[in-house]
Amino acid sequence: MFTTLTIIKADVGSIGGHIAPSRRLLDTITRRIASDGESLLSDFFVGHTGDDIAILMVHPRGVGDSEIHRLAWDAFRAGTDSAKDQGLYGAGQDLLVSSFSGNVKGAGPAVAEMEFEERPNEPFLMFLADKTEPGAFNLPLYLAFADPMNTAGLLLSPEITQGFRFRVQDVSHVDGDRVIELEAPEDLYRLAALLRDNDRFVVESIRSRHDGEIAAVVSTQRLHNIAGKYTGKDDPVMLVRVQKNFPATGEILAPFAAAPYVGGFMRGSHVGPLMPVKHGTGCSYFDGPPIISCWAFCVHHGRLTEALDPFDHPFWDTVRDRAAEKALEMRRQGFSGPAMLPYSELEYGGIVKILESLESKFTVVRQDELAAV
Repeated sequence: MFTTLTIIKADVGSIGGHIAPSRRLLDTITRRIASDGESLLSDFFVGHTGDDIAILMVHPRGVGDSEIHRLAWDAFRAGTDSAKDQGLYGAGQDLLVSSFSGNVKGAGPAVAEMEFEERPNEPFLMFLADKTEPGAFNLPLYLAFADPMNTAGLLLSPEITQGFRFRVQDVSHVDGDRVIELEAPEDLYRLAALLRDNDRFVVESIRSRHDGEIAAVVSTQRLHNIAGKYTGKDDPVMLVRVQKNFPATGEILAPFAAAPYVGGFMRGSHVGPLMPVKHGTGCSYFDGPPIISCWAFCVHHGRLTEALDPFDHPFWDTVRDRAAEKALEMRRQGFSGPAMLPYSELEYGGIVKILESLESKFTVVRQDELAAV
């Protein structure tokens, strides 16, 4: 049986600033999906991380289906109306176009989709990130799918010792998707050379070299490339199949214990640790820190099991404590050096205007003039 998993996420309103959506907003979107999606979906799930709401839809219609995308768009529009009615902050923030044109990709919401033939048991993980960028998944995916120091299965499991094919997108290129495919382990150093730059090169998808099956997909939309100005951080989503022909669940989760530094945080303009959090966690300190949550499912004949929370475990409490310490250490640097994103990546216009206003005040002093001083 071929099954499609489609996850579409957007921020359409939240309480108290960029913290979390209201219960009423979540209920509005859930009811809309349940009523309008009855003939389209075999199952669905609605969850949130920080102020972002994600709709996971299970269906047989393949990736990029217009009716599936319209279903999510209409649900987020209904959510926007609810947010406006409640006076929530940022109502409709991630809906960057006025009308639906057949696909939500390029319209603001984050999208990740995969189609596959179901295995007899089909476990997968859904990740939602907030206050960060699509490249936040680069290091965890590199470690999980290419590094035997993290993933013992690359040495021990005959199904995955052949490695994986990474499709990487240059997200700074706005005239179409500029992509490259690299093989691990042969292209490991080339892959690392790209993935070190989270701002520009982002893992779009990963496939097994054993059988060509899709293993992982990531949303790669950058909102400021779409809107031409800052409208909110990109807040990516990811779907990962696990076990047997793919890394085990624990091998996918393990890299997040590093709480790697990523771009995002306050106004999308700073650097902070990616903190693994429990379901439904909002944002707090400095509009952050950047957070990642995970839902674990199995899908069988198009139906989802109940969702489990892999980060709701005592082990991750220690990681969260370390991530908090890392956040505090970085924030002690304020605006200086690596604590704030480089000029080319700053997403609020204030500092750009300041620097532009100073351009005419600079003077050039020649070497002979220096010698005369």
